[in-house]
Amino acid sequence: MPVKMSEVGPCYYSVLGLCKQASDSEIRGAYRKLALKWHPDRWLKDQVAAGQAKRQFQQIQEAYSVLSDKGKKRIYDAGMLGFLGDDDDEGFCDFMQEMILMMENVRSKEGSTLEDLQALLMGMTTEGGREKSGLN
Repeated sequence: MPVKMSEVGPCYYSVLGLCKQASDSEIRGAYRKLALKWHPDRWLKDQVAAGQAKRQFQQIQEAYSVLSDKGKKRIYDAGMLGFLGDDDDEGFCDFMQEMILMMENVRSKEGSTLEDLQALLMGMTTEGGREKSGLN
């Protein structure tokens, strides 16, 4: 059963037809199956379908690039993938993973929800949040 994880774009698990608990081999298998089905080269004779196939194939590749990378998958599952830039800055990815680990530790000790901690982090990244936290 696919899981809705993001309001911004399609859920990567849904794109691959998987549940959040899917194993690495299930993710890889779903990607291969869908990539073969929607590869644009298979749709060259039908120009109308070729455009849809290209978009579908790009979504499949994007979903796989996140879900097959343990670090990006952890950030995605925490609902914080939007903090990563298009340049895939490895240092920032490491920082986000550390933040998620710290949030999980705090949550388990204090009983806070992950959503509370995400809201706190997002508040700190806005202008008003920086001023309040002394980060400006």
